[in-house]
This record gives sequence, structure tokens and C-alpha cells, in this order.
Amino acid sequence: MSDPTTTDEPLGAIVHRLSEQIPELVRSEIRLAQAELSQKGRRAGLGIGMFSLAGLLAFFAAGVLIATAIIALALVLPLWAAGLIVAGVLLIGALGAALGGRKELEQAVPPVPEQALAGVKQDVATVKAHV
Repeated sequence: MSDPTTTDEPLGAIVHRLSEQIPELVRSEIRLAQAELSQKGRRAGLGIGMFSLAGLLAFFAAGVLIATAIIALALVLPLWAAGLIVAGVLLIGALGAALGGRKELEQAVPPVPEQALAGVKQDVATVKAHV
């Protein structure tokens, strides 16, 4: 009775066959990974495009709302005054956002890679100890 896990093929032949099959296996895995990334890239691009469209439509909607506010104020004020008031409110909002953004930027501190610095310091100390 023979053991099914053993073969009569010499070890050199097995290694040779294995060395021929491994590169093809690696190439096929790389092709599969490229196909997956390509598909995910297309989906990501479509998603980004849809978000861009949503932003553009929201921008237009904001413009329509601003025009509506001017028209509504024009019912009780002259048209030029209604436009001036809405523009003033928008400029005050923009100023508030700019000041808030400046405050946040002033408080932002560049991140320090503490673990990396500690590792470098330890490496320098080790080198100094051996020198």
C-alpha cells in the first residue's frame, strides 16, 4: 500500500516546477488586485462626481434663497434697500466665518511625531553607546 502524500517525483523536479509556477501565481494575484482597484477607483470617481453635483445644486439653491429674501424684503422696502440689507447680512456672515477660521488657524499647532522622535533619540543614544 502506498502513501498518497508522497510522490515518486524527485525533489529537484518539484522545486523546478514550483519555481515556474510561483511567478505566474504572483502575476495573476497582481492582475486581480489591479482589477479590484480599478473597479473601486471607478466607483470612487462616480461618488466624488455625485458629491460635486450635490454641492453645485446646493450653491444654486442658496442663490435662489438669497434672491427670495431680497424679493420678500422688497414687498416692504424699495428694491435697492432690500438688496443692500441682504448683501450686508451676507457680508457680516462672511466676516464672522473669516474671523472664526483665523482663530482656528492661530490655535492650530503643527503635529509633532512624538513616537518617531523618541525612536530617533533612542537610535542616536544606541549609536553613541556603541561608538
